[in-house]
Amino acid sequence: MAALHSLPFSTAASSQAQGRAVCDVPGVWRGSAWSSDGLSQRTRPSGHALLDAQLPGGGWPLGAMAEVLQPAQAAREWPLVLPGLARAIADGAQGRIVLIAPPHEPFAPALQAAGLPAQRLSRVLAGAHQGTEAAWAGEQALRCRDVLAVLAWLPQAHPQTLRRLQLAAAQHGRWLWVFRPDTLREQSSPAPLRLWVQGGGGQLQVRFIKRRGAPLLEPVVLPLRNAGLAAVLDAQARRKRQAQEDADRLLPPTHAPGVVHALDRIAPTRR
Repeated sequence: MAALHSLPFSTAASSQAQGRAVCDVPGVWRGSAWSSDGLSQRTRPSGHALLDAQLPGGGWPLGAMAEVLQPAQAAREWPLVLPGLARAIADGAQGRIVLIAPPHEPFAPALQAAGLPAQRLSRVLAGAHQGTEAAWAGEQALRCRDVLAVLAWLPQAHPQTLRRLQLAAAQHGRWLWVFRPDTLREQSSPAPLRLWVQGGGGQLQVRFIKRRGAPLLEPVVLPLRNAGLAAVLDAQARRKRQAQEDADRLLPPTHAPGVVHALDRIAPTRR
């Protein structure tokens, strides 16, 4: 007990000085320094102004994993990341967008309408050992010079696998999104940015589980579809309805069978 009382308490000034000294070490940052002025990490706009206002650096990080957690079969990833990809391409960004083990084939007309040309996409299908093969393919894609971004669906990836992907993204400065089920949100992750995305009522609710800087308790609410994507989907729905109506008009009319009487039949000729 005497030893405890003999330790001097640091003054506020000395604590601030020590804090400044620690923050001078490369790779160490203050929890409150999450804005673009406080972080030197490179970013690109997400295409969502409300989201950029809360993302460290004002956009999606380059050279860092963004882990997106969502309910199974929710498919909220494209409304979240598509505006940022489209804006980067419109601004002249080169390189391909590599999709690793996507659960569904992308709908090319909708992506095209939103500003993402189909010829910029490369889709990698995983085999039976999806977790191992898909993660390996994602790591190789991050090392390719002509790759702009990697989108990987890795529901079964282990933390060590995610760590390798994070290191590859950091070494080569690539965009990297990893999509996983939200049942894993309590699991530790090497991703500097973790988002929990839910949808409903034509909106996306984005909760920050982990980010560099101060925590954010309230979700960021975003529109579920942008104008270009909504126009394409609406046009597709109209075409389906029109095709169904045309098919219905071509069908011959059906008549309910009536009562058959014996007098309706022609009597056989007697000889």
